[in-house]
Amino acid sequence: MKKIVICMIVVALGLGVFGITPVAADDSIRIGVAIPSADHGWTGGIVWWAKQAIEDWKEKESGAKFFLVTADSPNQQVDQIETLMVRGIDVLVVLAHQSGPVTPVVAQAADEGIYIVSVDRGLTEPVSDIYIRGDNPGLGRVSAQWMAKELDGKGKIVCLEGIPSVINKERVEAFEEVMDEYPGIEILDSQPAYWSTQKGLEIMENYLQKYDKIDAVYAQDDDVLKGVLQAYEESGRDDIEFMLGGAGSKDIIKMIIDGSDLVRADVTYPPSMIATGISLGVKAAKGEALDGFYQNQLPADIILRSELITRENAEDYYYPDSVF
Repeated sequence: MKKIVICMIVVALGLGVFGITPVAADDSIRIGVAIPSADHGWTGGIVWWAKQAIEDWKEKESGAKFFLVTADSPNQQVDQIETLMVRGIDVLVVLAHQSGPVTPVVAQAADEGIYIVSVDRGLTEPVSDIYIRGDNPGLGRVSAQWMAKELDGKGKIVCLEGIPSVINKERVEAFEEVMDEYPGIEILDSQPAYWSTQKGLEIMENYLQKYDKIDAVYAQDDDVLKGVLQAYEESGRDDIEFMLGGAGSKDIIKMIIDGSDLVRADVTYPPSMIATGISLGVKAAKGEALDGFYQNQLPADIILRSELITRENAEDYYYPDSVF
């Protein structure tokens, strides 16, 4: 049983049933948000967007009370979630620091009737009411399709991957599957860069020493791309036609807007997904329907499309006030 029982008035008002009853106007909804600390650019964006969503809902006088916590480790996040449970939260929006260690405490929260919105990394057990995530195979696929077109189906490329994980595996496999359709494109090398600017710098320095000719670079992540760009600039070489990162950081999008010859595109993996997760948690707790959505319950699994950013549409993805 969920902590908040479905109320028949939801049906009477045509709002739809979401597994949680709307809370009366004089009774605050308590929303816990547990996310990793800003240990690199993308997680910095997660923290920024979480705060942005919370402020937006406060301005709407939603009747929700928010508790935002950030963790430097899985153990710290487990402790924080336990504290949120003691605070009596109705909804937990969680981006797991690591899925395995964090899943048991989230499962405990679900058993106690707390509505669970899991974002991005997911959980090792199906305990969430809503799972919202980016399209990792889509990111690899869209990236490869754009690069193959820009190369006109031929050239030598190097790749810098993320942290060895399911997410990285999905991206790499989808990227390579597309590239297999272009026998004229040779992947010279592909190594994990751990979504780190410093690691991107180091790997690219090695690539530049090892390979006399490189036509393009796939960095998979914009933080990594920044290190790649630094290494290339310091090398003095000018043979690379273009580089492609991923996730849609404001610095890279600004380069696209400004007409960079080297960085002409990017692919989204939006940290704003945490804001969407928070909004869905609030709407579920309030029993509010999504505009134009006809089903009685909010979707259980939401995959956010990986979108190609070019100079033609870059302004639509540019958030200058964001930290990422």
